[in-house]
Amino acid sequence: MPENHDHHSGADPSTERFRTGSDQPSAQPESEVEQTTRIPPVPAADESTQRIQPESDAERTAQIAALPADFSSFPIGETQAIPQVEAGTTGWSAVVPPQQGAERKKRGLIRAGIAAGAVVGALALLYVGDLALTSGTVPRGTVVAGVDIGGLEPAAAEDALRAEIGPGLDEPVQLQVGDRSATINPADAGLQMDWTATVEEAGEQPLNPFTRLSSLFTTREVAPVSHGDREHLVAALEQTRPQLDREPAEGTIRFEGAKPVAVEPVTGQFIDVQRATDAVLVHWAEDGPVRLPYTEKPVSTTEEGVQRALREIAEPAVESPVTVRGEGKDATLEPEAIAAALRFEPGAEGGLKASIDLPTVIGAVEPQLADTIKPGKDAEIVLEGGKPVVKPSTDGIGVNWDKSFARLMDVLRAPKDRSVQALYEHQPAKFTTDQANQLGIKEVVGEFTTGGFETASGVNIRRTAEQVNGAIIKPGETFSLNGHTGPRGTAQGYVESGIIQDGRPGRAVGGGISQFATTLYNASYFAGMKDVEHKAHSYYISRYPAGREATVFQSPNGASVIDVKFKNVSNSGIMITTHWTSSSITVKLWGTKQFDVSSQTGERTNHTPPPEKVVPPGEPCSPSKGAPGFTVSDTRTIRDLSTGQTRTETQRTRYNPQPIIHCGAPPPR
Repeated sequence: MPENHDHHSGADPSTERFRTGSDQPSAQPESEVEQTTRIPPVPAADESTQRIQPESDAERTAQIAALPADFSSFPIGETQAIPQVEAGTTGWSAVVPPQQGAERKKRGLIRAGIAAGAVVGALALLYVGDLALTSGTVPRGTVVAGVDIGGLEPAAAEDALRAEIGPGLDEPVQLQVGDRSATINPADAGLQMDWTATVEEAGEQPLNPFTRLSSLFTTREVAPVSHGDREHLVAALEQTRPQLDREPAEGTIRFEGAKPVAVEPVTGQFIDVQRATDAVLVHWAEDGPVRLPYTEKPVSTTEEGVQRALREIAEPAVESPVTVRGEGKDATLEPEAIAAALRFEPGAEGGLKASIDLPTVIGAVEPQLADTIKPGKDAEIVLEGGKPVVKPSTDGIGVNWDKSFARLMDVLRAPKDRSVQALYEHQPAKFTTDQANQLGIKEVVGEFTTGGFETASGVNIRRTAEQVNGAIIKPGETFSLNGHTGPRGTAQGYVESGIIQDGRPGRAVGGGISQFATTLYNASYFAGMKDVEHKAHSYYISRYPAGREATVFQSPNGASVIDVKFKNVSNSGIMITTHWTSSSITVKLWGTKQFDVSSQTGERTNHTPPPEKVVPPGEPCSPSKGAPGFTVSDTRTIRDLSTGQTRTETQRTRYNPQPIIHCGAPPPR
């Protein structure tokens, strides 16, 4: 290390010179590597202060030797600034630099470093030891479906999972969607636990020391690994839809008698089957229900909106009766009747909009005002003495209910003056005497009769005849058999009867109606009506004219599938009358005769032998001898009596062969 050079030659480089009160500057160092710190000047002494100025190197050495030991032990070559001596003191003095505190700090740092090294070494030993002890085991803190398998060897972990989870795997799996629940059978869904894969999923002990340390205080959930037949599981979840899915329900107000009760809205929820399948595969072995993902279908009403409608509409509406003032007599609309007539639907801002069901209100009030009402009557055309007779119409006086109750909702909101005025008006007949006479219904223009039906079919034929009897078709109008009768089910008085289905005898409600359809079709055929729609049977039925018959069919909900329709192309109206007996049905069309009609049936061609069918034992079966199929044509010739013009219409019908039905097995040949 370079030496510092002092002013005085021969000065000991291990010592430092004391400055007196002189203002002389200290010597500049000759070397720039180390600089000698300037010794600060000692304040000027007053009269009581003496200056000490050593005269020789020996005196300086003696003075330095008298200083404390620590002060004289500064490293050679380092000159420290000696603080100034405070003015006013006697004798001489020098402040010792803070060498002792720095040395202590240095020694403290050394001791801390040694201690830290010892700790690190100890931790390293612990880490290495922990690695050796846990090698090949499941990571600490690993939990599977509530079972702690951390620190166990894989085989032991599998045994622990089997022991803890295995016994409950045959129990039904509970599914939860919102506030609804259902269960599925694990075996039916093909669910099985894979113990080995589950332990493998936990992984191996981590090498990261911080991860290993944190595992002492934390747990890590690992989902069980299982297998399942996805197709079977999807099918099982689909079967739970009625229990888990929920259609949205708007809020409304219902009435218990005359007391309104708020019905809160409910959002819809529908499980996402594919995502639910994934959730079940992951969580089915865990404790508690499996919460399935689902989608919500919102509603427009809110709980606050329903309560607002309850306070502002429903409660005031049934607070007291409403008086309906008639001519000479009043009627009372009681709170119970008001409650029965009120209807609610979603309105603005999550609320409800109220309306009145007019027929309900009329039904409650009209009987009370019956003495003030004179009903009108439409004209009728009836048979008397075998001839059509017009029964005259009469006009009536009634209440215009629409106008009378136009302000009813406003009245229901009012606490006072709860009354409405019944508005009376002249009500002419909808079908007047003149209109009936102008139809010109006076003679039979077409008729047809069929017979040979069984008892049950006769019941259905008679019921249809009752519904059609008296129907009137004005010029240019089209008559529809299905449209006129509407649905033909048990509620309408129809019974089960025989039908032909897939070439085999069968039974269905309304069977036998095709016979009435055939009879009606032929009556309109000979009346010269225009054929709008008809369809022949697939198999020929011997009691009907070949190529000139019809069938009808409705879906289970009463919708028309196969119909008989014809259009009135005559100048007069047409009235249909029916006559039923236990063995026959007759349909007549009345009007003013305008057409002369004849029919010509062609030869049967393209004969096809019947196939044979065997109905397995135990299945319903009615044996049949079958019938061959064939093609036939029919030609209708129509002559207009008013113009003398003649036209012909030909239609071709193909009948399928009716199979020979064997019950059980065919007879030996």
